[in-house]
Formats: sequence, C-alpha cells, structure tokens
Amino acid sequence: MVVFAVSTMFFHEYTIGEIMSAVGAAGLDSVEFWVETPAFWLAGQPGDEIKKARDVYPVMERATLHAPILDLNPTSVNPVIAEVSVRFVCDSVRLAAGTGFPLVTVHPGRRTAKRPPGPADCAKFERYIRALEEVSRESGVKVAMENMENRINALVSTPEGMRDLLDREEWLSFTLDLSHAMADGPGVASRYIDLCGDRLVNVHVSAGREGRMHLPPSGDPGVSGVLDRLSRSAYRGHLTLEIEDLALPRPLSYRQKIALLSHESGFMKGFFGESTNL
Repeated sequence: MVVFAVSTMFFHEYTIGEIMSAVGAAGLDSVEFWVETPAFWLAGQPGDEIKKARDVYPVMERATLHAPILDLNPTSVNPVIAEVSVRFVCDSVRLAAGTGFPLVTVHPGRRTAKRPPGPADCAKFERYIRALEEVSRESGVKVAMENMENRINALVSTPEGMRDLLDREEWLSFTLDLSHAMADGPGVASRYIDLCGDRLVNVHVSAGREGRMHLPPSGDPGVSGVLDRLSRSAYRGHLTLEIEDLALPRPLSYRQKIALLSHESGFMKGFFGESTNL
C-alpha cells in the first residue's frame, strides 16, 4: 500500500486542526508530523493533542513522525549540544510510541566545522546510533535514517555510506530525501534505490533547481524518473511531499496551499494509480 502524505511544516503557521483538514481536502492520505510544527512545538509538545487529532482526522491514521532537527546536532563538537540533541531525538521516538506513530525519521547530524568528519565525529555518531537502537527496541517504533545533502561535513550523505550503515545496523530503516540526493545529479537517487531499496520505508518527494531545495516536484524529470522506478519496483511505503513554502515564488494562502498539494498529489498518484490500495 502506497501512502501519499505531506510534511506538516508546509502549513507552518496553522493549527493542528487546520493542517489536518487541509491535508484531507488536498486528497492526500496522511502526514509526516514534524515535532517542530510550531502549533505543537511551542505548546510544549502535548501528546494529548495528537491523540485528540487521531480521533477526529482520518489522515492521522497512517501518519509518521519526523524527529526535531532545528538548532540540534547529535554529533556536535560541543558535548552539551550533542547530549541535548540525542535526548530530544530519543524523546521523539518515545513520543511516537505513546501517541501511535509506527515510524520516526531522524537525521544523522554533521561535523560542526566545515571539514570532513573525523574519528571524534564518528565516535559521537556511534553513541547516537546506540541510543537510537535502544529506544527503538524498547518502544517498538521503527527508526529510519534520512540521507543528507552531500556536503563536506555531512554524515551519511552517499548511497554507499547509507548502505554501510544499514549493513551494520540491521534494526535501522531508510528514508530517501530526493532533493538531498539529486543535488549531486538525478542518478544519485537511483543509486540509493539500487543499494538501499530493501530498507526503504519513506520517500521525501520534492525537486531541487539552481541551488534551491524542496521545490514542488511535478514536471521535474528527475523526480518523475524516480517515481516511475518506485512504481515498477512495487514500492509500498510512504511518499511524503516535503515542500518548502518559502522557496515558492510568492506566499500562498491556505486555500492556495491546498490547491498546490492537490496538484502535486495528482502528480504522484499518476505513477501509482488513483487507489492507494494496490
């Protein structure tokens, strides 16, 4: 079953109820609920609000969670920042367990300096992975590592690096971010699928052009090629629109955002068929 979803951060300025209503109106199945969605994050992350939303909005039934990343870095050179970051990410897995999310997408962190990661950075990453494994096994929540844009200080930013990580960590799953992958060319996303498709559970769907990331994907030949390949390979995970609204040519109203998502949803469904029950 393919699940067509959208990141809640696309509706950055709206309440949880307004977000869920918009997602349903756009014809999408579900959401990737970012812990840092302002209406949730600034309210102190009230788990009861998620539980209430589950009772009211069908799009919450198959929702996934995205761990917090803003101002956080679990492999920071600053030990306090690294410790706090690991705690926040692990707490998001516990939040998922308590509110019914089966899957949490996490980021790997990065070397603080814009230099290639060294032994100290890798050691901190190892501690982070061990903490994630422990909380995943205790909670029963699946954790998926997201690939990063291939920058000099990035961790887990190549298909080979992701495969190495998955081979070492049999409990870990994979979230493919197309915009991050295709920053190095359209063939990189296909390489991720070649090497890591057996552990793929979520795909962040967006385009990148002229140095801008997370643009609407419809009409982009690279994204089209990846979606066609996923449909032919019988992929049955989440396809999550991850669109940065500030990267659009102009601000959109609430109704205009719904219309845009409806169009992008139709684009994705064109590769898989209208029904999600395949």
